[in-house]
Amino acid sequence: MTAPRALLDRLWSAHEIVLREDGASLLWVDRHLVHEGSHHAFAKLAARKASVAEPELTFAIVDHYAPTRERDKGLAPQIAYMIDTLRKNAANHRLKLFDLRDPGQGIVHVVGPEQGLTLPGLLINCGDSHTSTHGAFGALAFGIGATEVAHVLATQTIWQKKPAAMRISIDGELGPGVSAKDIALNWIAKLGADGAQGHAIEYAGSAVRDLSMEGRMTLCNLSIEGGARFGMIAPDETTFAYVKGRAHAPRGSAWEVALNDWSELASDEDAEFDRDIHLDGSEIAPTVTWGTSPEHAIPVTSTIPDPETLANGKSQAVREALDYMGLPAGHPIEGTPVDQVFIGSCTNGRIEDLRHAAAVLSGRRAKVCGLVSPGSALVKTQAEQEGLDRIFIDAGLEWAASGCSMCVGMNGDLVEPGKRCASSTNRNFRGRQGPGALTHLMSPAMVAAAAVTGTITDVRPLLEGRAV
Repeated sequence: MTAPRALLDRLWSAHEIVLREDGASLLWVDRHLVHEGSHHAFAKLAARKASVAEPELTFAIVDHYAPTRERDKGLAPQIAYMIDTLRKNAANHRLKLFDLRDPGQGIVHVVGPEQGLTLPGLLINCGDSHTSTHGAFGALAFGIGATEVAHVLATQTIWQKKPAAMRISIDGELGPGVSAKDIALNWIAKLGADGAQGHAIEYAGSAVRDLSMEGRMTLCNLSIEGGARFGMIAPDETTFAYVKGRAHAPRGSAWEVALNDWSELASDEDAEFDRDIHLDGSEIAPTVTWGTSPEHAIPVTSTIPDPETLANGKSQAVREALDYMGLPAGHPIEGTPVDQVFIGSCTNGRIEDLRHAAAVLSGRRAKVCGLVSPGSALVKTQAEQEGLDRIFIDAGLEWAASGCSMCVGMNGDLVEPGKRCASSTNRNFRGRQGPGALTHLMSPAMVAAAAVTGTITDVRPLLEGRAV
């Protein structure tokens, strides 16, 4: 008899080559995704006169520095240097490169799934914390540092200690206007930005099973913001339907074999978890952040917390966050004026995200400026075929090319100091969207509502009578 196993156990043992005495496992890496920020790792290889061990398993993608506007008019020197360095490294090591003009270019965590590079059961690494996104497919996916990137490039393996297992089950039906982004911000607010520290999260429950793959990717993407090492969801028919027919997905008889294998990727019913959290999806409302951490999140109908009422040692941090954000304690968050909006990122830049925002904006005008950056060139093309671009443009927002854009601001898309931005991104740390920027995280639909009203607004009344 074998002991009951969680999904984490199945995936880990399938990739473990050797277990070291200190508890670290040497794991085989099935997919390695690199971007402009991986240049340090390539420099380490060059210094050792080493080559990429498995170039056919390594994929290079221009995303963090990708300009989203006026690409044909020349690039800023620093941006051009970073992109050209990736091009040279990809060419030197014979790697597939999704360059600026490639029809498959986009944000690494959008491109991997839509190209079929992300598949159930794989171990996927990238030098980016939001690699956890790929766990939505029942994959073991986590971000790594520059030294680890170099190790994977040189050996196609990585040393890791197995994290503790945590399950977050969300049951019940989500209400109108409530999305995976709201689920994530809700649990992070409840448990804290370090609430899942040292754990791998498996998401389960009826509300999770009802999510589309886009929603599942959003949920796994934000696992990092609650301190988790990574997140994952057991694959099912929704997963298989998304993967089938994609460029790098198995075909023919190989597809049937893969389906049989993938169907086994689930936790046993009596598997034990180090932590087991249960949430009621019907109680989750559209959620927005008010401070400088993803845990600083509340329902849009709630009031901004008063640090004087907190007795958990966080009052000083709350006081400092409110001072930075320029918000009064005890006041409703709804009605807070915003200066601009941003829709995009690896968290919420997929076609479903754009559809949700367009449902709110259709036939309406934005009261503030804003930028919409699709998660990939393929998403951009599909959105234009569906006429979503015209909805954004007619509303007064700017329709841009694909890239990380205003999420991290490396390409020049920035929020000006002191300006308040309603953003569909993943982080609201000080300076994340630019020095002095004031960021409020929320779903794409909520961002669209903020654009229409010029304030943080409950999206639900704006969706009445509209198909989403």
